[in-house]
Amino acid sequence: MKDVVEALSRPESYPHNPQKIELVQTQMSFLFLTGDYAYKVKKPVDLGYLDYTTLEKRLFFCRQELELNKRLCPDVYLEVAPVVRSQGRIRIGGEGQTIEYAVKMKQLPRERMMDSLLSQNNITEEMVTNVAEKLAAFHSEARTSSEISAFGDPDSVATNAEENFDQTEKYIDTSISSQEYHRIKDYTNNFIQANKPLFHRRMKEDRIRDCHGDLHAAHVCFSDGIYIYDCIEFNDRFRYSDVASEVAFLAMDIDHHRRADLSQAFINSYVRLSKDAEIIQLLNFYKCYRAYVRGKVESFKLDDPYISGDEKIRVLGVAKRYFGLAESYI
Repeated sequence: MKDVVEALSRPESYPHNPQKIELVQTQMSFLFLTGDYAYKVKKPVDLGYLDYTTLEKRLFFCRQELELNKRLCPDVYLEVAPVVRSQGRIRIGGEGQTIEYAVKMKQLPRERMMDSLLSQNNITEEMVTNVAEKLAAFHSEARTSSEISAFGDPDSVATNAEENFDQTEKYIDTSISSQEYHRIKDYTNNFIQANKPLFHRRMKEDRIRDCHGDLHAAHVCFSDGIYIYDCIEFNDRFRYSDVASEVAFLAMDIDHHRRADLSQAFINSYVRLSKDAEIIQLLNFYKCYRAYVRGKVESFKLDDPYISGDEKIRVLGVAKRYFGLAESYI
């Protein structure tokens, strides 16, 4: 993989001859930003909740990413491009041995992402209303079935929550206090137990859908339209959820940016457009759940050997804020 990363960091490896390349890394992938296009190459990793360890698996999930993201971003996700080796050179496309795959996308402007705009106080009520409109339309057409609805069962919700608590136990007194951990865990278990009829009713009403799965502010872009991108492709159960959980995710992240007014405007618009007033009964529960997940994901970075000490200090602060936000919804 090292030779692929080195090659794709050079402009001559691309058919459209970009002037420069910017490399961005996550736990799961390398993202090569070329100006007009972005190319995502999946890392050969097994993180438990995803497995990209073989070329065949990476091809499968590249195709999944393309297909699933076309639901909300049909003009952004373009193709799965082969990475080929020929005569000692590695490049995107052309003749040669295919040694890797990349998801090719139009590059969206970073400065127009919702998290950037929120930090500059450049998001309006009209903008969040437009996001709610797009999301409500998407949810109304999103796939559902008895298999998908099963993920709204209280036992399934409890299993997902318990996984979060198991995976964060090691971070007690690092990014989350013991008091926060136990208070959130008790609240979660008690809410699920007390609201089983509500969860079952949501299943019967087909409110459990094949959603986006990772709808926080960094995945919404306001450019020449609204683009909601980078949905979860690597694990279906992270996408199969109550639409209330998805709405709560973005609302929580807007709260995280200290704009509770815009968060409430977004919720109000979604409820009006979807005619799903029952969602209100679940919002604080799912906001707590989603904030906890964000705290967990940030905490995972504390164990990443490729992240610098200074960056880990910043990450620790972010994780603590998300865990604190989770507790605030109780």
